[in-house]
Amino acid sequence: MAQPSRAPAQRNAFVPSLLAAAILFLAPLLFGAGWTLFVLFATAILALIVAWFAVQARHWWWVPVFVAIAVVWNPVYPLALSGPVWTAAQPVAAVVFLIAGALIRTRRS
Repeated sequence: MAQPSRAPAQRNAFVPSLLAAAILFLAPLLFGAGWTLFVLFATAILALIVAWFAVQARHWWWVPVFVAIAVVWNPVYPLALSGPVWTAAQPVAAVVFLIAGALIRTRRS
């Protein structure tokens, strides 16, 4: 008996997550070179994009995580974070982006 065909899944959040992770892993170097505003804008925008893909995929538990990332990295009203906490937050957020990019998927119709 033939197996029913499954609709293939697509990972819409994968590329934005990879971009954000690359930026966040390079953030210590970029901050030192005066690219702070770029890192903040890119991270906040990509966090909202990934949150939107999570909504579309009905993975609701990712939405508060990426809204929190967008708030912490927002360039309009930046939080006064610095030192080891801020330095450690960059790779942690990058790993969160990578995990979400791998797990958020929708079925193609």
